[in-house]
Amino acid sequence: QVQLVESGGGLVQTGGSLRLSCAASGSTFSINSMGWYRQAPAKQRELVATITRRGGSPNYADAVKGRFTISIDNAKNMAYLQMNSLKAEDTAVYYCAAGRSLFRIYDDDYWGQGTQVTVSS
Repeated sequence: QVQLVESGGGLVQTGGSLRLSCAASGSTFSINSMGWYRQAPAKQRELVATITRRGGSPNYADAVKGRFTISIDNAKNMAYLQMNSLKAEDTAVYYCAAGRSLFRIYDDDYWGQGTQVTVSS
C-alpha cells in the first residue's frame, strides 16, 4: 500500500505564497498519477491540480491557473504544490492524492491526511 504525508500548510496573508509537500512511501510503483485537492468548510472536495507519474499532462482548476504549480520529484518520492498570489478563497484543507490510473484519482486510491491553508484578508 501507499502512504502519503503532507506538510507545509499554515497561515498566510493575501498575496503571499506557500509550498505544500507530499511524501509518498510504501508500494509507490503502483502510482501513476498525483494530485492535490482541497475542501473548504461546508463545501465538497474539489480538484486543484493533477499530474502523471512522469510529470506529464499537468492539469489545473480554472480558479488556480497561473498561480499554482504542481510538480513531482520521483527520485525523492515527493510531490509539491507551489501556491502564489494566494487569495482568501484559497482557504481550505488541502489533500495530496495518488492514483492508480493516469487519468483519474478515485476515493479508494491513496489520500493524505490533509493540511490546513488559511489565507487572511
